[in-house]
Amino acid sequence: MKLSGNTILITGGSAGIGLAFAERFIKAGNTVIVCGRREDVLQKAKEKHPSIITYVSDMAIESERVSLFDWVTTHYPDVNVLINNAGIQQRFNVLKADAKNDWNDFNKEIMINIEAPIQLSMLFAPFFAKKEDATIINVTSGLAFTPFVIAPIYSATKAALHSFTMSLRHQLSATSVEVIEVAPPAVNTDLGGAGLHTTGEPLDAFADGIFKGLEEGKQEIGYGSSVNRLRMSRDDIDDYVANMYQATKDLIE
Repeated sequence: MKLSGNTILITGGSAGIGLAFAERFIKAGNTVIVCGRREDVLQKAKEKHPSIITYVSDMAIESERVSLFDWVTTHYPDVNVLINNAGIQQRFNVLKADAKNDWNDFNKEIMINIEAPIQLSMLFAPFFAKKEDATIINVTSGLAFTPFVIAPIYSATKAALHSFTMSLRHQLSATSVEVIEVAPPAVNTDLGGAGLHTTGEPLDAFADGIFKGLEEGKQEIGYGSSVNRLRMSRDDIDDYVANMYQATKDLIE
């Protein structure tokens, strides 16, 4: 992937990992568009980085994803990079969850984390394939490989996105579209709620590490603890997941 001269769309780009990526791409000489659900948060990102282009869009709503694609390709037809970054995480005990009355809340995690990036990838892929140079980056997680038992839907959606990204890469291998997977470890952001990831990797160090991976031309980029998890054996995965659950199960009891 070339790191300058692009027009880049980042979902969930108003804060956290998405905004950290946006800052680095702007600095590298790219036009950056970010979308998010909250207009006030997007405005704060705009105030911090006046050149950033913002658009309000809820990735949980199918019609808004289509509208986003139509708006971006109409107003910024040079767009050639899509970063599927938007995501939410919920921690819960399945024995205590109310899947009858609260299903909309759980389903929103599925729609934002897996339905949205699949649909956007499928919308943009034919558009990008006509360009000389284009890239789709899907942000999964180290949890795609070693599920975090107390965040079961999140882990499952990231595993599904990893699988889809592999298929997408092979299907687009004969085109100009490069497909990259970024698999973060826990990063110190407000994912899942303020204060839940304070022991995670520092955001700036993580974003710098991912950019180094992009510079090196990697198709699958981890950082910190997620690097080893990308290639763990099944036995190691089983042990890792069991130990992590024992260490965290009190959080949902």
